[in-house]
Amino acid sequence: MMPDFWRKELWHPVTVHFPIALLLAATFFLLTSFFCKSEYKKIFSTGSFILLLLGVAAAWVGIYTGDLADGIVARKLCDPTVLKDHELAAQTMTYLFTGAAVIYVLFYLGLLRSRLSILAPYVIFACMLIGSGFLIRAGHLGALIVYQQGGGVYNHTVDCDEYK
Repeated sequence: MMPDFWRKELWHPVTVHFPIALLLAATFFLLTSFFCKSEYKKIFSTGSFILLLLGVAAAWVGIYTGDLADGIVARKLCDPTVLKDHELAAQTMTYLFTGAAVIYVLFYLGLLRSRLSILAPYVIFACMLIGSGFLIRAGHLGALIVYQQGGGVYNHTVDCDEYK
């Protein structure tokens, strides 16, 4: 039996939990910054920016590890359309958050025109909010793949000989 460390399909669940936490927290921090007074607004806005950048990097790692797991998991599923829907939701989410991060960088560097810089936080939040919806959808579909269809799950022998 191959050691679990080298099973490519196991790297995906390890890496996808980071962007889930980071990107949802980034969205919450940005929302919170809209309701704060000036001294706290900067703290929450900067925190959101840092979490967003880390979350986007982690999301791309999750996409990469998902591609590694795809070929292994897809062969064992009864309904592979769930896997495709999961992949599309994850990619859409990653592109939305990446777009928000790019706008955020342009905003922070002062590269947006004055009219655009007024709208930028709201456009960023809209991308992050919609991205959060796709993130929740991708997570739900990922749970269905694992817990309903047994994707990536090792099935032991009846007498569990491999653990003796």
